[in-house]
Amino acid sequence: MNDTEQAIKALIIESLNLEDLSPDDIETEAPLFGEGLGLDSIDALELGVAIRRKYGVNLDIDSEEIRGHFESVASLARFVSTSSE
Repeated sequence: MNDTEQAIKALIIESLNLEDLSPDDIETEAPLFGEGLGLDSIDALELGVAIRRKYGVNLDIDSEEIRGHFESVASLARFVSTSSE
């Protein structure tokens, strides 16, 4: 697991108050919403704000492209890595 993926897992736990989870409990390729981690739309907004604050990336929450970046920790890590270069 790379450092960005680990940092995003920690950010998910911190920003969504998921203290009962550790980064190792979150699968890198598993969906963040629905069947995977089970996040909802409120969680998506909170996570988006946390990502924007930590990494300084611009997020258009109405964009289908952005929604795709929030599919998993891996896709979010790729987005953050390419957007903050």
